Amino acid sequence: MALYLFPPNDDPGPSFVELLRRAHQQPPLPQASNFPIETRHATTIAALRYANGVVMAGDRRAVEGGASIAHRSIEKVFPADRYSAVAIAGAAGPAIEMVRLFQTQIEHYEKVEGEALTLEGKANQLAQFVRDHLPMAMQGLGVVPLFAGWDARRATGRIFTYDMTGGRYEETDFHATGSGGRDAKNTIKLGYRDGMSRNEAVELAVEALYQAADEDAATGGPDPLRGIYPIIATVDESGFKRLESEEVAERFAAVLSRREARGDVASGGAPR
Repeated sequence: MALYLFPPNDDPGPSFVELLRRAHQQPPLPQASNFPIETRHATTIAALRYANGVVMAGDRRAVEGGASIAHRSIEKVFPADRYSAVAIAGAAGPAIEMVRLFQTQIEHYEKVEGEALTLEGKANQLAQFVRDHLPMAMQGLGVVPLFAGWDARRATGRIFTYDMTGGRYEETDFHATGSGGRDAKNTIKLGYRDGMSRNEAVELAVEALYQAADEDAATGGPDPLRGIYPIIATVDESGFKRLESEEVAERFAAVLSRREARGDVASGGAPR
């Protein structure tokens, strides 16, 4: 690949997207077309703060045409860098490309500037990508990311949400979005409290996804036969960590046991 050189008055700076534009390359975000596109959609994602960080969670199902299951084990939660995470809901293909570009932008900025972006700076960068995606969103291919991470300056976890126009908003304690987002958010709201431990927050995230899958056909629940479980990740001062499937399976088993003890499930584990 050729090394592009720019005069001082035309330097793209630390923006990877602007570098592509100046090099006459098309940024890898999909462009608007003149005809409707049928695509897979990622569904439910959630994030919540605990005493020492944040938990981010996402189910594994992608749907197509509103009701048909297109994929049973799609990835919806990704590390943005060592100290932050991004989750996706909406049109799956464009969302995954947005995440890849976002990851590259964070790395590019650090290489050019010699220092890492602040957590708020990363949140602002993602807002720009969402704003650039607006033409596709107007065609029904919207992407709704959820961003969270560890803020070293404040020594706390923080959560950021977005709207289709690139508006960026900070959530105080938790948020959920996607087709099952309302049910997941209501579950978290009922169980959330300040100063939760990591384990308590993880179990509440698991419960939220379980409830969302129970109410929303587009949200996938645990699938022990195929060994498919929602993705759960934590971000704290030690960095991003994705939970192993075995631990997530244990958390779901604990949730089911508690529900059965309360009489919330019928024999055999089926929800009432």
